[in-house]
Amino acid sequence: MTTPPPGPPDPYNQPPQYGQQPQYGQQPPAPQGAPGEYPPPYGQPQYGQPPYGQPQYGQQPYGQPYPPYGYPPPSTGTNGLAIASLVLAFLCSVAGLITGIIALNQISNKPQGGRGLAIAGIVISCLSMVIGIAVLASR
Repeated sequence: MTTPPPGPPDPYNQPPQYGQQPQYGQQPPAPQGAPGEYPPPYGQPQYGQPPYGQPQYGQQPYGQPYPPYGYPPPSTGTNGLAIASLVLAFLCSVAGLITGIIALNQISNKPQGGRGLAIAGIVISCLSMVIGIAVLASR
């Protein structure tokens, strides 16, 4: 058996040069690791690495944790009727009293802030009505 005469190198049997992509239809060259060892398929983590989206050891996951049992959930803001109750207490006492009572009922059913505002609106409304009645009765 004879070997073919040396001639120009066959460009199809050579791996691509550094920084070049393999030509169409060719397999990329094997990595320079152990023979027969290939990197893991795309999307799978290497050995010893956590999967994508999993927090590493010692890190907290994203998002807010749930509150422990026995504690109310965090408030979702101030009740709008509580604010209106305080404002209406100075403008129209009856409307301030009504909105304050409604706001207290809503706050007791939902985890909202503004309980102090509703109470202040009710107290100021009651005081202004008592003072108004006293002024009218003294005439």
